[in-house]
Amino acid sequence: MSQETLSGFAASASEQFGVPGVAAGVWADSREVYACHGVTSIENPLPVDPDTVFVLGSVTKTFTATAVMRLVADGKIALDAPVRRYVPEFTLKDERAAAAITVLSLLNHTAGLDWRMSAETGEGDDALALYVAKMAESELIAPPGARASYSQMGYNLAGRVIEKVTGLTFERAVASLLFEPLGLSHTFFTTGDVMTRRFAVGHNLRKDGTLAVARQWKDTRANNPGGDAASSVADLLRWARFHLGDGHADTGAQVLPAAVLRHCTAAVSVTRWASAGSCATSTACAPSGTTDQPTASSPTCSSCPNGASPSPRCPTPARTAVWPSTRPSSSGRWSTTWGWPTGTRNRCPTTRHRRRGSPGATQTT
Repeated sequence: MSQETLSGFAASASEQFGVPGVAAGVWADSREVYACHGVTSIENPLPVDPDTVFVLGSVTKTFTATAVMRLVADGKIALDAPVRRYVPEFTLKDERAAAAITVLSLLNHTAGLDWRMSAETGEGDDALALYVAKMAESELIAPPGARASYSQMGYNLAGRVIEKVTGLTFERAVASLLFEPLGLSHTFFTTGDVMTRRFAVGHNLRKDGTLAVARQWKDTRANNPGGDAASSVADLLRWARFHLGDGHADTGAQVLPAAVLRHCTAAVSVTRWASAGSCATSTACAPSGTTDQPTASSPTCSSCPNGASPSPRCPTPARTAVWPSTRPSSSGRWSTTWGWPTGTRNRCPTTRHRRRGSPGATQTT
């Protein structure tokens, strides 16, 4: 893609949707192309550039999942292990379900947890611990492993797993595991880190059709693992190159073994309406358990570690991934576009989610 083509797209899309500022980047044929248009804020307008920091929303989940996979590679986390192995205080109203939820089910949205939980737990280092404690009041929307349903709660719980395993705050752990070794110098979680850089703010649409700056810039600290990183388009392309590569950083240092990196975007199958005695979900048959996974033509497991027997009644599975991931196109290209659509906050216009609680896969593109 040429610079002229991308710049024209960024400008026209920004004008069409009323976005004050947008940064777009494409990596193709081993070449980066950027296009930036507009300003960071209508009240304090600065030109958007490739290093301008935007709140990422649920793209943050890719950082959380990859941090977990680094700990998996180090032998500190097992994907098929129950969450309680690492967070023994974790509980729900349904005690049996709390004991059954695995780390992998948090990452691929099959834990049965609700979309999100309204809980103000402050901005201290104990924010995630207090958040998990409040999950004791939560009810499931489906049995663990029964279906895929997008869950911010699940990723926040995964953030607490990272804290318990590393002994660090979630933010410090992810910086150490990913941001620093990969050179993501414009990716942060705290407003204190962001405020000294050029950053974009959200805007809301007034009834008279004019824009107003959205005063809440990001969500609470307990929601950092599920949706509150902030980054630049330049850092996101570096992040994309890493995931399309062999696990090495630009410096040559290995951050993840290639096989573990490929596992991050490997499809798994989730049956939508599992019958009694059938393999309800292939999370038990993921690479951490056995290589025998259901496929569209044979949607049952012939040997599930959990002891379930195969059943021809299993429907054709929906396809999902370890996290809702952005995948390269058939041409091998990866692109990211970020802006602030009017009337929304912290949401990328190219992010699409299925209705909460619906069966099937969720994908962020």
